[in-house]
Amino acid sequence: MRRKPEATPQVEVGGRLLPVAVRRNAAARRMTMRLAPDGSEVRVTLPNWGRSAEALEFARAKADWLADQLVRLGPVALPGDGTILPFRGTPLELRHDPATPRRVRLDEGLLLVGGPGESLPRRVQRWLEAEALALLIDDLAQYCLRDGRRTPPLALSRAQRRWGSCAADGTIRINWRLVMAPDFVRRSVVAHEVAHLTHFDHSPAFHAHLDWLFEGDISAANRWLKQHGRGLYAHLG
Repeated sequence: MRRKPEATPQVEVGGRLLPVAVRRNAAARRMTMRLAPDGSEVRVTLPNWGRSAEALEFARAKADWLADQLVRLGPVALPGDGTILPFRGTPLELRHDPATPRRVRLDEGLLLVGGPGESLPRRVQRWLEAEALALLIDDLAQYCLRDGRRTPPLALSRAQRRWGSCAADGTIRINWRLVMAPDFVRRSVVAHEVAHLTHFDHSPAFHAHLDWLFEGDISAANRWLKQHGRGLYAHLG
């Protein structure tokens, strides 16, 4: 008889039941926990010797801390007329007029969108993703030219845990939400992944190469992501 899959453990946080995702990491020396960037789940990392039951107990014991993180995250803002959306570090006011064409247009600090309201979030996200892809293609080409290498394949990422990644085959993936961050922040992530094409680690040689490759202050970019990166998930779900 086939066994039923075990139910995903949950913890009550601020009146909501959140799933607890448990991940084991051979390099971990202690249990760590964080909230998913969009507030959808609690993520606990365990050493290989840790027990899943301990992860759930840990999450329940820290329910007040998790509730505070949820409050700081704030509600997800779905776009509508008058919504403020960040774009390249600058706030844009969305103006929705159902009687005008569906195409999204940028006009002097305004994001003009027509068509039906029910498809508005999807169309705004598609526009942001298209803008992100165009910017990232240019960023990647510039850094690869500076690094004296061919431009590898690029793909947009919707990951909730990583801003960028570099696969073993050289493919680079960058989170589309970085189009909402200031340009220097987005570009720092691209430079980071290009540096991984030379050093597939985080050794001193990697950091030296990144410092040479990136034209800005990498520490400032990292600080911005640490302080504001989670907030990018408050838009569009």
